Amino acid sequence: MKREILLLGNPLLREKCSVVIDFNSEKLKKEILDLKDTLNDFRKNNGFGRGIAAIQIGIKKRMIALNLGKETFIVINPKITKRSNETLTLWDDCMSFPTLLVRVIRNSNINLEYQDENGNQKEWQNLSNAESELLQHEINHLDGILAVDKAINPQDIIYRSEYEKNKDYFEAKVSYRIIPTI
Repeated sequence: MKREILLLGNPLLREKCSVVIDFNSEKLKKEILDLKDTLNDFRKNNGFGRGIAAIQIGIKKRMIALNLGKETFIVINPKITKRSNETLTLWDDCMSFPTLLVRVIRNSNINLEYQDENGNQKEWQNLSNAESELLQHEINHLDGILAVDKAINPQDIIYRSEYEKNKDYFEAKVSYRIIPTI
């Protein structure tokens, strides 16, 4: 079932999430469905959105729903095991403040360990720029860190509508551009 997405200012967004231990819990299975449904609904209604952390719908567990253009899947207990020295700058967006964009710096590439919905251990190596910057954003959510906290400068938090009006100006300030998967 689709849940309400918590917005910037909600204190829950600043909470650290707990590790998932019981993968057989009926409650966990329902939360996973809710997380997927919420991401899919947001994508359908807004035309963007590749990932959402469980805390964004009030679930304090280390889970992320992702849709990279095919089907929605879940990453549980993610841990970055390697970060590239190279970085990229981008205008980051977030479902918890959908009218804002934030210019941030992220590692260009990461490796990831995580568990799937059944608790199976997985490795995801040499992630692309798109997957790397997205997962860094979502894992930050699991630690109570928001993109606005990562802004390069205070003036790097802008309205999406201003970005659209002055796209060339703002695009010249970044090395990478997010491509929607819808």
